[in-house]
Amino acid sequence: MRAQLPDFLFGGSARQMGSSAAVRAERRREAGRDKQIFGVPERFMKPRIVLLAVTAILVCFGMLMIYSASSVTALADKSCDYDAAFYLKRQLLFAAIGVGLAVVIARMDYHLLSRDHLVALEAVVIILLILVFVPGFSGSALGASRWIKLGSFQLQPSEFAKIALIVVGAALMQRYYVDRDVDSIELAKLVLVGIVVPLALIIKQPDKGSTLIILVALVAMLFVAGFNWKVLLVSIAVVGVFFLVLSVSQDYSLSRITTFLDPWQDELGESYQIIQGFYAFGSGGLFGVGIGFSKQKYAYLPMAHNDFIFAVIGEECGLVGTVGVLVGFAVFAWAGFRIARYAPDLAGRLIACGCTSLIIFQLLVNICGVIGLVPLSGKPLPFLSYGGSSIMSCIMIVGVLMSVSRSSRLPETEHDERRRGWRMRDGGEGDPGLSFVGEVTPRSERMGGRAARGGAMGDGGQGFDGWQGARGDRGLGGDGSGSRGGFTVVGGGRQTSRQRGRDDRRPSGGYGHRTSTGSRNSGGYGHPAGGYERINLNDDPAARLRTDRGRGGRPERRGR
Repeated sequence: MRAQLPDFLFGGSARQMGSSAAVRAERRREAGRDKQIFGVPERFMKPRIVLLAVTAILVCFGMLMIYSASSVTALADKSCDYDAAFYLKRQLLFAAIGVGLAVVIARMDYHLLSRDHLVALEAVVIILLILVFVPGFSGSALGASRWIKLGSFQLQPSEFAKIALIVVGAALMQRYYVDRDVDSIELAKLVLVGIVVPLALIIKQPDKGSTLIILVALVAMLFVAGFNWKVLLVSIAVVGVFFLVLSVSQDYSLSRITTFLDPWQDELGESYQIIQGFYAFGSGGLFGVGIGFSKQKYAYLPMAHNDFIFAVIGEECGLVGTVGVLVGFAVFAWAGFRIARYAPDLAGRLIACGCTSLIIFQLLVNICGVIGLVPLSGKPLPFLSYGGSSIMSCIMIVGVLMSVSRSSRLPETEHDERRRGWRMRDGGEGDPGLSFVGEVTPRSERMGGRAARGGAMGDGGQGFDGWQGARGDRGLGGDGSGSRGGFTVVGGGRQTSRQRGRDDRRPSGGYGHRTSTGSRNSGGYGHPAGGYERINLNDDPAARLRTDRGRGGRPERRGR
């Protein structure tokens, strides 16, 4: 089993990955993407900007639709102080809290959660899920105990458990596939405590919708990690049978299944809500009746601002509006999977992939339930439905994605590896130092002229164009008095096997320079690392242009 990213999610195909030419072309394309946005490589910054932009658009559009769908209900409700903007104000407050938490998470290294504080995170989640069943803390609605009372507010721990279980799953896969510090038996124990126990507490509430969404996200992560797909398919089948048996054994779940199979059998009873949603979509048509002009929100459609807000969008914005919502979430998915592609390690990839898959699958569960393709689950539409815990957890997921993206880095090349071994020689008195591109250094000020070449030379013999030949500790410049100005790169360079082969074939007398007649001086210029052979083209440039009469009276050029 090998941890890898599926090609269809993060770019490339299996055939391309198998072709060395395609791999080299991809590397060249990656290396050529040096355009930067705000000082960050475009490949990293672009998904972040897109993610933040589409999230802001979805949240703002959700606020508009929540106000439109809930204004009539809030205006007629005494518990809402007859305030048409009651639900909008609360949603704005929860969104602001979510943004604050997301900023903290985004500025935090995700390894703090997936590695350093993983046990504390898991303990907090389990404690919150247990408090749901403790009298005095528990808050119940519609026969389910899913909330914790916090004064006038209620917190739904399962919404935040989604994020925690994604992080726990990614951390365990990182340890098993990459770090390899746990074996299969120990991994099974950790999965039992870290994932199975929280999921069992969520099912106990009961909240099968959240459990199913978390499981799908974990399955996507296992697929990305390279888990055996045959074992994965068998596990999916077993879990599917378990949920089917559990749903049939519970009356309210069984009624949802029968309503899904035949919505028109009880129009004024169990099927009332979904049928009113159908009416909303039918009234919307192509462009809708206009924002604020919905008729179904006048006490016809229950939970119009919550689970069925997509039906109100279909009525007021029409088919164009609903397709626009789907396009927005498609852009969100692109940005999330793009961040996963450039994550620095497997844990980061799995966290980004799991969070993105969780949002998209919850979207599909809500929309397909509203339009009658699957049984209703009661799960809100991410970023759009009313709900404090839902909007906070969704925005926090964006913070987690930003944390992974901020840790992304360019792949290290061979040049980066060599560059780490470089150091700059300290310039002495009169050393002009580095000459950068665009800076002109007058010839008279260069340290490589005739005056520099006339400096002291060591035992190595004739200097070469300002580079004296002394070997040993004196380096390239003999006693240092005649070395060329500028900077000297020391170390970092490595000889190739071909170069080492040429060096091995050289005489043991040293690496001398060649004279104009082609002979080798055994005591000539020597490279301190024993590396490269240099050819002497004569110190005086004019001497290379002189000619002598050869045997046939023809000019014979020397020095070449």
